[in-house]
Order: sequence, then structure tokens, then C-alpha cells
Amino acid sequence: MFGLFKKKDTFAPLIVDMHCHLLPNVDDGSSSPEETVRCLKAMYTVGYRKVFLTPHFQARYPNIEDDIKKRFEVLKKAIAKSGEKNLPEVVDIAGEYRFDPSFARMPGVDKVLTLPGKTLLCEFSLHNNDYMPTDIFSDYIKMGYKLILAHPERYPYLNAHSTEVKKMHEMGIAFQVNILSLNGFYGESAKRKGFEYIEKGVSEYLGTDTHNMRYIAALLETAENKEVQRILKNYKFKNAEFIK
Repeated sequence: MFGLFKKKDTFAPLIVDMHCHLLPNVDDGSSSPEETVRCLKAMYTVGYRKVFLTPHFQARYPNIEDDIKKRFEVLKKAIAKSGEKNLPEVVDIAGEYRFDPSFARMPGVDKVLTLPGKTLLCEFSLHNNDYMPTDIFSDYIKMGYKLILAHPERYPYLNAHSTEVKKMHEMGIAFQVNILSLNGFYGESAKRKGFEYIEKGVSEYLGTDTHNMRYIAALLETAENKEVQRILKNYKFKNAEFIK
């Protein structure tokens, strides 16, 4: 498969992927350690050197932090046993937490899994715009968390010009656009809005949101996209701040 694509370290300026679903069999991501290794190997070819795994925490996938930690340790051993070289370092486990009425977490309820710097990756429902949890955001911020909203371009009820986005940004909430959106993986609307978030200086991070080999095929294709290469050349992102 990879022979169809020439090696191009397009994403080397990012160094770190801080959003992917490569912990096997816990959500809609990787189905096995072997698939995870194949995905990581491909990510290395396009420039990634460190990866954080961020399984879903939501009503559909009500994962438990302690169980996720145990599964992560098992995966690390499987990666080492594979003997594969030229893989990005799988640095740590974090989570992607759904903030919606059916699952929104409050501080102190559970020990949430965060990126370095007590940084919590969160998401909204892709369809329900009746709930904007600014009160929960405020509570997490008061507890010393930094918040990153995943893939804002995929929410049809938000855009880079909206009042809600402006309010969240003023609260100190950061935004992370999915790289695959920039190549049309989620449709033309997400593609257009993804570029808008970046070009207006709203998106501080880019993440792959890789789930499996289908996403990897799209990632390799995106690495050849001239507009994506332009974005990485002309805009600075903060992914590298998660290097330990």
C-alpha cells in the first residue's frame, strides 16, 4: 500500500500527533495491536515522531480510565514485541472527552486522562447544538486544566466567525483542526471551515484523528496536498509543546 506514495515528511513541522484512536478495541478506532503498528509505521513516514493516544470517553464508549491505562501498558508491550523499527514513540495515553448532556464530566468525578500540562482534549456532539457547556469549561479552567476543543470545523453549528467560538477563545480554550478535513475527508464544508479556522488564527493545533488504515490512506494522500503543505509552511502550530 505504502508504495503508492512517495516518502514525504510533510508533517515533520508538527512532530507530535496529539489526537488519534489507535488504542485497540476500546472505541471506533484500531481493531488490533497489529493495525496500530501499521498505522504508526505510516505516520512515521510522513514526519511524526511522537504520538499520544486519545480514546473516546462518551456515552457510546463509556471507557474507564483505569482500564484504559491497563490496555495502554499491554499495547506498549505488543509494540515492543513487534520488532518494528521507524515508529513514532507512543508517549502516553490521554482521552477525548465528549461534552454533551449525556456524558459531560465535572472536575473531581473521575481522574481524567490529559495531555501534558494538564491539557484536556474535548469534543461536542456533531449534531446537537442545543448545549454549549461554558459552565463546565469554566469549572475545568478553575481547576487548573487547559482545554482544547477537537475538530471545530466538523460541527455544522459553529464556524470561525461565530459568537460561540469567539467566547470560547476569549475564555482561553484552544482549537484543534483535523488534518484530514483539509483534504476533504469529512466533506467540503469541513474542509472550507478548517482552512478558515487556521487562516484566521483560531486553530492552535493540528491533529490526525487517525482511527485505522482507512484514515492512514487519507493521511498519506493529504501529505501530497499542496494547500496543506502551504499551511504548514506559513502557519505555526503548538503540537510540539507536548514533547516531554
